[in-house]
Amino acid sequence: MQQISSPTEGEKSPSHDSVVIKAHTSAKETTFSQNRYTHQTSQDQGEVYLIAEESAALVIVHGDEKQKDFGNQILVALDANRFKVKAVKFETQELPFLVKGGEGLYSIIIFQNLLTYINLREVDRSLIDGYCQRYKVGIVAFTGPSLDNEYSMKVGNFPLVMDKKMTLKDLSLNSESPVFHITKTKRTLSGILPGEDWTVFRSNHSTYQSIALAKTRTQDMLNLVPDSKPILHTTVIHDLGHYDGIQRVLFGSDFTLWLHYILFLDSVRFLSGGRLSVDLKRYILVDVDDIFVGSAGIRMKRIDVEAMLVEQDILAKLVPGFRFNLGFSGKFFQRGTDEENLGDERLLKHADKFWWFPHMWNHMQPHKYNSSSKMIQDMKKNKQFAQDNWIPVHKGYAVAPHHSGVYPVQEELYSSWKSVWQIEATSTEEYPHLRPSRNRRGFIHKGIMVIPRQTCGLFTHTNFFREYPGGRSRLDKSINGGELFRTVINTPFYLMMQKKAKKSNRFMCSGLDKYPTCNSTPVETAKKYFEIFPKEKDPLWRNPCEDSRHLEIWSSKKSCSKLPQLVVVGPQKTGTTALYSFLSLHPYIRSNLPSEKTFEELQFFSGPNYNNGLDWYMKYFPGGKNNSDQYRFEKSATYFDSPYAATRVHALLPTAKIIAILTNPANRSYSWYQHMKVHEDKAALNHSFYEVITAGSDSGRSVKSLQKRCLEPGKYATHLYRWLKYFPKQILIIDGNQLRDDPVSVMSKVQRFIGIQPRLDYKHFLRYDSRKGFFCIIKRKGKSECLGKSKGRIYPPMEPRAVEYLNLYYRQHNLQLHSLLENYGLTVPDWLVKDLARPPQG
Repeated sequence: MQQISSPTEGEKSPSHDSVVIKAHTSAKETTFSQNRYTHQTSQDQGEVYLIAEESAALVIVHGDEKQKDFGNQILVALDANRFKVKAVKFETQELPFLVKGGEGLYSIIIFQNLLTYINLREVDRSLIDGYCQRYKVGIVAFTGPSLDNEYSMKVGNFPLVMDKKMTLKDLSLNSESPVFHITKTKRTLSGILPGEDWTVFRSNHSTYQSIALAKTRTQDMLNLVPDSKPILHTTVIHDLGHYDGIQRVLFGSDFTLWLHYILFLDSVRFLSGGRLSVDLKRYILVDVDDIFVGSAGIRMKRIDVEAMLVEQDILAKLVPGFRFNLGFSGKFFQRGTDEENLGDERLLKHADKFWWFPHMWNHMQPHKYNSSSKMIQDMKKNKQFAQDNWIPVHKGYAVAPHHSGVYPVQEELYSSWKSVWQIEATSTEEYPHLRPSRNRRGFIHKGIMVIPRQTCGLFTHTNFFREYPGGRSRLDKSINGGELFRTVINTPFYLMMQKKAKKSNRFMCSGLDKYPTCNSTPVETAKKYFEIFPKEKDPLWRNPCEDSRHLEIWSSKKSCSKLPQLVVVGPQKTGTTALYSFLSLHPYIRSNLPSEKTFEELQFFSGPNYNNGLDWYMKYFPGGKNNSDQYRFEKSATYFDSPYAATRVHALLPTAKIIAILTNPANRSYSWYQHMKVHEDKAALNHSFYEVITAGSDSGRSVKSLQKRCLEPGKYATHLYRWLKYFPKQILIIDGNQLRDDPVSVMSKVQRFIGIQPRLDYKHFLRYDSRKGFFCIIKRKGKSECLGKSKGRIYPPMEPRAVEYLNLYYRQHNLQLHSLLENYGLTVPDWLVKDLARPPQG
């Protein structure tokens, strides 16, 4: 391929006087004039186009089942690097919104198959290209397998030709390319390249620059000709954007060649302007587990200890400051053969050359302890053993046998660690699940940082290089493009554990010479982890009974049958307390025990109580395995409009049924204001309702806070959509007016929804109280028991201007709610039908 430094005479870019960028599928399309475009970093006059801070990669996957696997590989690569991704199967889905609020939503657009991009409809191609030109967004595309008999074809309207169905060898890189970040520019791959269906690119246009080049397999024959120069074919090409203002990187094959994986990540970084980038620095920590543990005959001998010291010195040259981190269980010291006992002594002699962390004294799993006092006692034994033998335990880090108690959380372990060892950090491979390893994350609980650990399938059950399952070839494959290779590439934190430290460690650090590396202490590593990934600090409690592995390391004293099957999510001031009382009348329906602070509401999924952990939540649900006939529920009206409650409820209670009660949002807003006024909220006492709901940005903090709680929950469609996303077929919508006026029929509907048997005939348990103005519970001897004074108050009428303001304020939200309910096949409340039938005002 010829490389031309400047455009040749006569070259012209195609004219695009205006390009349409899709703003909304059902709304008007917005047209941006090309000559008004200014890059976001430009100081020139003109309109500035910005990429949203939380931008993502848009991936257009191919519909062909034969190519489905590679589409998944692209998505996995992006997800493993924690890039936000939107995937679209373009044959069956519309092009998604590209712009929202004037900001571009995507930093890069990726086509699994180049032909999908080339053959887009004119309107869709115009949308994609226009967006890329305006927002300086690049495109990555792969050629995919040849689906026809052509060996050469022109690429759309581009000055580019593809030659297909080639076999290649000896790949090299163009060191002049600006794309490289992870990739070593001087790397060459000698020998036959995998696959027989390569595509190469050729063009004389200055916009194209080679990234990777290779020879054909017949090149050796040509090289026999005197003075002949090898012909290099471009396998990965960079469109510099000279032709039409869009930069692209095109690949002539998929990830079968492992180098393409890192070239792909480099291309994503370069074409996204660094927004989607892999950090080069790597934090290395190798825990050597079970020191002194093991039956006689398989433990470390003196020669093994010496080999470990030599290995540590070698690794320190690759990773400055490297030390093995040894986890000890003191009970097993000097319990091996004579040779192994000499190995124990040798470890203690060189104890200051390693880092050390406490395992359990007797290697017992935390969930098997009968009491926290026994656990603390054993930890103290291990601590005394360390002091007696001058073991320099590295402050602040510990690991539990088999990760028991770390996740799913055993509260006694966390409190005992704090009490005895002042633990600040630990690690596990169990959160959120063991597999796939790329999805492992960290969290912080009770002040202890839990960081994810990788295993890569290396030496978790074997000790010697020759014993690696599958032999040397399988190990090489793991290093060259396989699980180990991708673990190093995908995460800046490289936490490993093995049973013994042998020469295998060199392989675990293979490929790290490209990266700046450090061997920080475990606590320093944990702090750095949450500095880089701050969003992971808050845990997401999942149902232990949904994972067989988690059940193995969860206490037998606990049971998922205690968890509720129904959650009443609110919103506030819609009748949730009344529904709670009516449900509690059923002999087979049990609510949670009351909380001292929040009474019948636990408010677990929407507030600070979530940080108390799963054990805290479960203690409020009585019974266990012997109470399987009980149908459990909880009601917390703060859940409905919480931005994260739906995600949390679904993680812990994926099969739960959800009830939401909706009333006219204007009335709900007014009721909340009056509620706060009764509770002597200063903002409510000092300002009228109209003043609160119309308060401007310059109003005091207390007024703005009250305004938010009055108005925000009533944007029902926004909040309900979050719940429908997780529970599309498990939600019942109750009309709050109907619950007030005809609770008997509503409770019949509720019982059918949850499937309870036998059903209760509520006409024998509820009676209308004319004095209170709503239905009350019939108690013994025929007397009625109504809800407290705070419920069912009669308020003065809302002033007309407030009514008019709120009707206009909620009009669009109510239209969206109506559409949402119909789309999901849910009942539309009568009050909503009447509200939308009224002519809009203003």
